[in-house]
Amino acid sequence: MSAAISLIREADTDGRFHLIYSNANPHVAAARVAHEFHDEPTGLETDAYIDWCLAFCREHKVDIFIPGKASTALAAEHARFAAQGTRVLSAAAQDQLELIHDKARFYATTHLPGAPVAEFLPFETLAQFEAGFAQLRPRHARLCVKPSNSVFGLGFAILDEERSSAALLLAGAEYHIGLEDFRRGIGELGEFRTMLLMEYLDGHEFSVDCVGDQGRLVAAIARKKPMTAGRGQLIDMRQDILDATSQLTRTHGLNGVFNVQFREGGGELRLLEINPRMSGGIAMACVAGPNLPWIALSGFADGFDQVVVPPVRDGIRVAELSSATELA
Repeated sequence: MSAAISLIREADTDGRFHLIYSNANPHVAAARVAHEFHDEPTGLETDAYIDWCLAFCREHKVDIFIPGKASTALAAEHARFAAQGTRVLSAAAQDQLELIHDKARFYATTHLPGAPVAEFLPFETLAQFEAGFAQLRPRHARLCVKPSNSVFGLGFAILDEERSSAALLLAGAEYHIGLEDFRRGIGELGEFRTMLLMEYLDGHEFSVDCVGDQGRLVAAIARKKPMTAGRGQLIDMRQDILDATSQLTRTHGLNGVFNVQFREGGGELRLLEINPRMSGGIAMACVAGPNLPWIALSGFADGFDQVVVPPVRDGIRVAELSSATELA
């Protein structure tokens, strides 16, 4: 969010927008770049948090509210905010956000011929895992697991059939878990939240930062991630990626800034997920030309017919540099 606020302020040469940011963490980086920062309460249930947001927007006369926390629930509350003069910029309708966040349902209902999802099976018990493993392993050299509901890749692991989890830890193998250790662990748990057993895609990953207008793809910038860290990312505007992203935008009525992840496997482009939020690498994408947070905000405020989207500098290599600073 810090990068997005900085990008908006950089583009807003007329000083039209006054940016207010709130968070429960007073040391968050975005607090330093917004015009105003306010502490959010902690420990509220969803309904109470929505009431707090309504009161905050009313008190501070907020014209446009872009939710971060509880964004799925807030997508159903547009009318309540509109009644007091606040427009809510949600990435999609509530039912679509619920579908996108539930990867088991999302994968099962997605039809994307240009970038099909990886083969997968859900499981909630050891017996279901074993049945899925027996079905998928003969068709795929490597399998992986991840939660049906998760963000930032939390819970993802490649199943290693040769090494124990201790050996993997000592070898510094990230995002791997020993197959026998995993079996033993889930057996001890009994039942657990829905997990997915999937074919592992071993090719390049693509992160596509986008702006949508109620299901129409307004702008997209695709970043190809390197197989080896430290080499930056390549802006790669492949037509098959843009076509698949456009179809997903239409299907789910995507809006504002969002991100789509693809990965190659077996020489084919495959869909990983839709992130209905700004990605952590959005600043790198915007180096290629279009200022996506500014396009999304100004388009939502004035209508996208008033917004000019610059061409993307395809083929350039980008990276993000960090610097140390003292926190107040």
